[in-house]
Amino acid sequence: MAKETSQTLDRGLSVLEVLAEFPEGLSVTELSHKLGVGRTVVYRLVVTLEAHSLLRRSADGKCRLGLGLLSLARVIQPLVREASGPALRMLAEALSCTAYLMIADVNDGLVALVSEPNRSDMHVSIRIGTRSPLEGSAGGRAILAARTAAGRPLDPPWVVANLEGGTYGLAVPLTGVAGLEASVGIVSAREFAETEFGPRITRSAQEIARMLM
Repeated sequence: MAKETSQTLDRGLSVLEVLAEFPEGLSVTELSHKLGVGRTVVYRLVVTLEAHSLLRRSADGKCRLGLGLLSLARVIQPLVREASGPALRMLAEALSCTAYLMIADVNDGLVALVSEPNRSDMHVSIRIGTRSPLEGSAGGRAILAARTAAGRPLDPPWVVANLEGGTYGLAVPLTGVAGLEASVGIVSAREFAETEFGPRITRSAQEIARMLM
């Protein structure tokens, strides 16, 4: 038996999903074309979402995601951290380097969780909340690689990057988690064997993805 759904709610969520793909904004007419829904229906959805601060309309008539989504994101991020924490701690200790979870915010990467090794004389520190362009880190590049792959598996499933200051990084995108663009990565002060670190970080990313599904 087919599950009962709310068409109006489904359309409203579709508006938010489309706007997430177009941070520069879309007009009501453009949204109507993207969704294949009448302009009048889309207008009502826009007004309703705007009333809940989930959408905002600027002077140029463009619709963009609203700041009300931030309050929802603040609730979700602790859940992501809770699911990721044990795997990151194990990864940091196993590889003796700093492990982190990065979440995409349009074209930036936000470090949501960090685990540093306890048994290491020298490791790289990263602050939770650090924001940088996706191109500037292994974690960000892994997210970009997943975007380009558009659902196809990466081969190999990780991205390696030589970073500023003589540090080295490797990261694996999280896949299969609806609505989340993220990656699991490490940063090291020493060079490492890609064939050793890559599979280990891939397993951690897969474990975290299963926890979040």
